[in-house]
Amino acid sequence: MESPLTFPCIFPIKVIGIAGERLEAEVTAIIDRHAPCADPDISVRASNRGKYLAITIRLRAESRQQLDDIYRDLAACKQVLMAL
Repeated sequence: MESPLTFPCIFPIKVIGIAGERLEAEVTAIIDRHAPCADPDISVRASNRGKYLAITIRLRAESRQQLDDIYRDLAACKQVLMAL
């Protein structure tokens, strides 16, 4: 299936998970593994009660396959509850 996106492009990924040091480290490691040269812009926001973190990553995506691989690894990560 052909992607409606034109690559390369700046692509936002939002990750939601249980707050803790491991979440941010795991997400960063996944992004670095699949996009080592992307120099992503990462912002982190805690929920009102601090139980959850929302991590937004804006990176230069080179292909649909690269994004699929990132989402697959994020879905397999135990600290990640949701990746959008």
